[in-house]
Amino acid sequence: MDDLKTIKALMDKMVETGLGELEYATDNLTIKLKAKKCPPPPMGAAPVTAMPEPAAIAEPTSAAEPASAAEKGRLVTAPLVGTYYAAPAPEQPPFVKVGDTVEAGDVVCIIESMKLMNEVQSEFSGRVTEILADNGQGVEYGQPLIRIE
Repeated sequence: MDDLKTIKALMDKMVETGLGELEYATDNLTIKLKAKKCPPPPMGAAPVTAMPEPAAIAEPTSAAEPASAAEKGRLVTAPLVGTYYAAPAPEQPPFVKVGDTVEAGDVVCIIESMKLMNEVQSEFSGRVTEILADNGQGVEYGQPLIRIE
């Protein structure tokens, strides 16, 4: 239990000081922590407490461009920030391709976040009409990944 307290204290210190990497070693414990560097908030700024819902994220649109048929359908969006992978392993085929039919609950991709592989499941059934993310691409929370009609 003391190890968990130590890890938590080290993580808190990294956030507090803005360190990008920290290595800590004792006789029975070695910890190496890496963080994505983010600029510190401006002095006096209120802390961010919640992520916006995907529907609340505004996407730029052009009034001159009408919605095409390819833009119809429902979107599978990234449930977390991480790296998008279309297949379970580099030498294996992708989970889905354009034209495939999926059922609600089918795994359509993986997002790696903090060295954990998170399966992303389709919330609805239909035919895959577009894959919007590139394999190995970093994705943000709520980013559209796959379009299903």
